[in-house]
Amino acid sequence: MRIATEVFGEWADQGKDIGMEKGHALAVEDMISFAIQERASLERNFSFLDLGCGNGWVVRRVENDPLCVRSVGIDGAKQMIEKARNGDNKSEYLHENIDTYSSPDKFDLIHSMEVLYYLDNPALTVKKITDSWLNKGGRLIAGIDLYYENQESHSWEEKVGTKMMMLKEAEWIEIFSSAGLKEVESWRSNQSQDWAGTLVLTGKK
Repeated sequence: MRIATEVFGEWADQGKDIGMEKGHALAVEDMISFAIQERASLERNFSFLDLGCGNGWVVRRVENDPLCVRSVGIDGAKQMIEKARNGDNKSEYLHENIDTYSSPDKFDLIHSMEVLYYLDNPALTVKKITDSWLNKGGRLIAGIDLYYENQESHSWEEKVGTKMMMLKEAEWIEIFSSAGLKEVESWRSNQSQDWAGTLVLTGKK
């Protein structure tokens, strides 16, 4: 099995990041709109961190929101970060290993799309995010396409050739709750007759 960041670095070189952006756009917009509407209802500005930002497309989407005062993207694939930096001079982009990274700053909104199941220990990382990266009252929101209830995703590890952690929806919910997040909820985004949908998980500190 290859390291996920190596695979996605190659995908960036091959231009596959554009396809990833298009494939995830509807679910991500659902998540971002949910989170930003909450900030708007509170009439509060927010700082934003995107874990596994790829070419920076979500960061660019959020940085233009009038309530966003700072936007940062982190990715372990060097080529993805290079693309993000080349396409955006407003936000910050960091080439870091999410498993081992220690953020010096805290954020009001942390987003992740299709990242958590690639991590060495998702439960440990979600706990670290909750304890050290989120401001009080801040929200973590994550989208996951590979989960037990999504039958189509069961073959992805073999097809992509990198390690992925297959968990049930209830197990992901437990990870978020055990990390100390409150008001944990989940739903399926962009669900259709042929697609189980993106599993969205979110909670507040």
